[in-house]
Amino acid sequence: MAKILVVDDAAFMRMTLKDILTKGGHEVIGEAENGEIAISKYDELKPDLVTMDITMPVMEGIDALKGIKAKHPGAKVIMCSAMGQQHMVVQAVSAGAKDFIVKPFNPDRVLEAVNKVVSS
Repeated sequence: MAKILVVDDAAFMRMTLKDILTKGGHEVIGEAENGEIAISKYDELKPDLVTMDITMPVMEGIDALKGIKAKHPGAKVIMCSAMGQQHMVVQAVSAGAKDFIVKPFNPDRVLEAVNKVVSS
């Protein structure tokens, strides 16, 4: 079981992801609606893993990923992107993301990515 921080500006997406992760045996220990909040929540909660949306207001996911990795080089982050954002996924991976999942979420794919990253 992993302790996970879910970051997405859409409450519905956070709820959907939380549901998938909880049913998959993980614990969602925090949520954030933008990258700025994500960085402070990471500092506070020290989760095992972060699911990070790419497109958000205030601070985008890739900037938040860089911010978290700068302070916590060992942080494990999985990026979430809508269809057709493949160029952003490449940026995210080069910034240190461990994997990415595409919206709309496929529960099996989400859990496969999370379990793989957590056990790595």
